[in-house]
Amino acid sequence: MTLLRPSSPSRRTPSAGRRALAALACAALATPVATLALASPAAADGGGDAAQERIVEKAGSGSASAGLIMSDNIEHVGANPSQLAISGCFMHSAPIFVTSGLDSVRVYDVSDPLNPSLQGVLPQAVFENEAMTCGERRTPDGVRRFVLIGVDLYSAAPTGPEHTNVGGGQLNVVDVTDPTAPTITASAPGLTSTHTVACVDGAQCRYAYSAGDSGSGTFSVFDLRDLDAPREVDGDKEADGLQAFASPTAGHKWNFDAAGVGTHTGFDGSSMWSTRKPARPRLLATTGLAGQGEDPDFEGYNDFIHHNSFRPNAQRFKPGVKPSLRNGNVLLVTEEDYEQTDCALAGSFQTWWVKRLDGKPGSIVPLDKVELADLGNFPLPQGAFCSSHWFDYRPGGLVAVGFYGGGTQILDVTNPREITSHAHAIWGASEVWDAMWVPVYKDGEQTAKRTNIVYAIDLVRGLDVYSVDVTGAGGGALRLTSAASTSERLEAGSTPLVLVGGAALLALGLGRVRRRVAVARD
Repeated sequence: MTLLRPSSPSRRTPSAGRRALAALACAALATPVATLALASPAAADGGGDAAQERIVEKAGSGSASAGLIMSDNIEHVGANPSQLAISGCFMHSAPIFVTSGLDSVRVYDVSDPLNPSLQGVLPQAVFENEAMTCGERRTPDGVRRFVLIGVDLYSAAPTGPEHTNVGGGQLNVVDVTDPTAPTITASAPGLTSTHTVACVDGAQCRYAYSAGDSGSGTFSVFDLRDLDAPREVDGDKEADGLQAFASPTAGHKWNFDAAGVGTHTGFDGSSMWSTRKPARPRLLATTGLAGQGEDPDFEGYNDFIHHNSFRPNAQRFKPGVKPSLRNGNVLLVTEEDYEQTDCALAGSFQTWWVKRLDGKPGSIVPLDKVELADLGNFPLPQGAFCSSHWFDYRPGGLVAVGFYGGGTQILDVTNPREITSHAHAIWGASEVWDAMWVPVYKDGEQTAKRTNIVYAIDLVRGLDVYSVDVTGAGGGALRLTSAASTSERLEAGSTPLVLVGGAALLALGLGRVRRRVAVARD
């Protein structure tokens, strides 16, 4: 989900309604519904009604596990309900997976990737922290592990009332070094939207960038060298007061690749930056008019927002060579259009050719895109919430993508000029926000390899675990089987209706105040 484009570059003063949200959040966390969502998956700038209505509709659907449809080369092997989940990330120095939802932060041990084991829970009402960020710091006393929480509208936790926020624009640090006891340890205000916040280098996170604001075309850089006292970096020391940094594509997410290049996705497309000096990023390239949705030769490449990105094999990049994953010059992007209900238009997964990184225009050009309807596996091509959203790349050319109500889709991008479907799993009542390949860990350290296990982070169902047949370029010949019958899997994967129904009631209230493991090598 994205923030709507702000109408003004200025920061807004929290309204009385927004202040009431925090009070209600704190009160709710002290009750038996503390594990329920305290807001709908809405845009924080006023686009929440449609999202709230979707949750209400799902609450009346009878079962959050109805109608599983999946291809022969994917298998549902486990479910972990009870969280209205939004985002997740894997730690680098330990097999730890952390999820964030509208109700909590949860920490899992994924030593056995097919059976994630819940270790700790931080009850927390937060809107929205759409992109969980895992960060680490190697110290003389060992590795300190933490996650960054981006606050859009409000945050409140009974264990840390001093960090209650109404109005957004804040970064929270949650320490998960002890996975059984996640704890808020610090916070910092930001001049720009903290809808998402991302570490420049998650293995040694010293700086982080915010989503930023499209209206003003700016983003924030946070200095995390003192993790207990993070602060925003001044973007212009010549001007009076604290200044943000300018970006032509501000508004949603930063992703950082193996070459130290950060890609900033937003309302006006994607831009790529050198982060060799993380406190002073330097613009290298943009997606130009096509990324802005204004190139008639490339219609539909941005009808609303470029959501997130990844560039495989970025360290192999050479300018001017043909586009291929191996050459490190293909940028993978999701374009979100979450309020469009036509699944032929609702938000695509895309490939772009990075021709140059020299700061000149026209350096990143479109290659291909697919909407959900193009994949041929979704049963309702009209009237559904089916935009592409977060995705994760597996070395070799498979991408796991969450398509909201369109489920978990595995795409083959081996040929970046022709994206094809590899596998899919779709539930009748579900909203997949993210899909992630579980990393291979060796001696406790995350490697560049990935298993064939996908975690789907679902607002309705919680955390689902899938095994994907990754053999072959266009789909595996092996049919995956399970010891459990389909009905048993469905029952095991059901989300208690109290969660869905409770989420619906709270969303309405707030609306009124406003299994098998295969390893991939590159």
